[in-house]
Amino acid sequence: MKLSTLLALSALALANAEKINPRHIAKRQQAVSLPAGTPLPASSPAPPISTTSSLAPPPPPPPPPPPPSHTSSNVAPTSSSLAVPPPPGSTSAPAVPVVTSSNGVPPPPVGTGVPALTLISSGMPSRPTLGPATTYAPGAKPPLAGAPPLPSAFVYDPSAWPQPDHVPDTNSPEVAQWMKELDGHNIPNLTPTVDGSCGGDPAAAADAANRGWWTCGGYTRDTDIVACPDKYTWGVSFDDGPSDYIIRYVLNYLQEKDISATFFVVGSRVIQRPALLIEEYMLGHEISVHTWSHSKPLTSMTNQEIVAELGWTRKAIKTVLGVTPTTMRPPWGDIDDRVRAISLAMGMVPIMWTATPSGNKFDTNDWKVAGGNVNGSDSYNTFETILEQASSQLQTGFIVLQHDLFEVTVDLAVGYTLNSALQHNPKFNLKAIGECQKFPAGNLYLETNQNATFPFRNTTTGGGVDVSGDGTVDTKPGDGGSTAADTSNVSNNTDKSGALMNASPLNILSGSLAAVGFAVMGLLL
Repeated sequence: MKLSTLLALSALALANAEKINPRHIAKRQQAVSLPAGTPLPASSPAPPISTTSSLAPPPPPPPPPPPPSHTSSNVAPTSSSLAVPPPPGSTSAPAVPVVTSSNGVPPPPVGTGVPALTLISSGMPSRPTLGPATTYAPGAKPPLAGAPPLPSAFVYDPSAWPQPDHVPDTNSPEVAQWMKELDGHNIPNLTPTVDGSCGGDPAAAADAANRGWWTCGGYTRDTDIVACPDKYTWGVSFDDGPSDYIIRYVLNYLQEKDISATFFVVGSRVIQRPALLIEEYMLGHEISVHTWSHSKPLTSMTNQEIVAELGWTRKAIKTVLGVTPTTMRPPWGDIDDRVRAISLAMGMVPIMWTATPSGNKFDTNDWKVAGGNVNGSDSYNTFETILEQASSQLQTGFIVLQHDLFEVTVDLAVGYTLNSALQHNPKFNLKAIGECQKFPAGNLYLETNQNATFPFRNTTTGGGVDVSGDGTVDTKPGDGGSTAADTSNVSNNTDKSGALMNASPLNILSGSLAAVGFAVMGLLL
């Protein structure tokens, strides 16, 4: 599949539950008790207020949030296990007129517990969460052929991980090791944006086309995955989890309909909810990197910060699952040629979402419902427009932005949007993104990847990757998880890996990242 043919998120606070960030705000306003010693749920994917945990140090003062700017209301976490609504007026959402879809508002799904579409809003009472359906023992065999067995059960040690929901410290030994993965790659010398917004950085916005800045102008490169190749195919994905036990509603639905999906997970939430990540993976869904903190746009970060965000998430996933994703999605879709080059150098292909030729991005706006800015009907109408445009304006399939972090976004997905696509005439084919790209499933993880040219090899690592960041190579493509940490192999592999590095199109990134597309056309294939 030639990627060059692909086309080109008022804050609310949860009472008695968690501090959250603006933009994708608000699980329904009730607390969910967690087992003793379990870190509290992490903040939603928007900067910059983070969750505090009984196992984590207190958070520092939050940095300025990226656009669109919102003010946030902070509610301190409590130990109460009671689901108590917030005081009147403290987190009430603005009144939003109900909009009726031109196709008619569908009835509430029978037997699912999902409310009527017009009732879905940030202020609704919550229904019970569902725990993992299966407990997988260490050593259990994943459904992915050639994948290593599940590692030992994850035990959270706050001294071994960055503070949840904060940009990791770039002075750590791990980041120093991961920075070596950039050696030999020509990372564009682009100044970080001010805050990831067009209005916050007019100079960068004016140069968006040259920078390949997606946020300002929707610019993509041939290395970006932005759509499914086949018309009437929807690459299904969910961002920002694992999310409490709400995700179980999503997994139940996907199992019932025999649909696979791609889950873009936040590293902070992986270490807080490892059992949920394991369940997603063991059910055959695809797992991808969505940064450690989701607290700051990647284009506004330094190279070291970007490496830290990607590296710690990659490590968290491998620690819990035993595999290392070869794909990533930038929070808010904020990416430019510098972020792309770093991601590719670290062995991760960017996955975005689709835009029409006129520039309309396929965002369901479900995060706006969670934030109290719109209601369920508004988001559903947006999705209906997406389906109409996918049918009439695209010659390919498409990828849509939606979220599994909050119950309102889950209700919209399992109650309405997924059903709408399945009942559409003609019917849409719903697949995970890697599946819709026709990638071999194994190539979505380094340990099972059989692609000979991607990820790009590096002479300093002997063709492998130090995912743990301890100074020794622990993962090589297609090793099935068996690579021994033997640095003596580096010198033996220098000629082979060095030749590959010299041939890597990433070396000509200073000219144009588009050239990389020719080398990545077969990546993951």
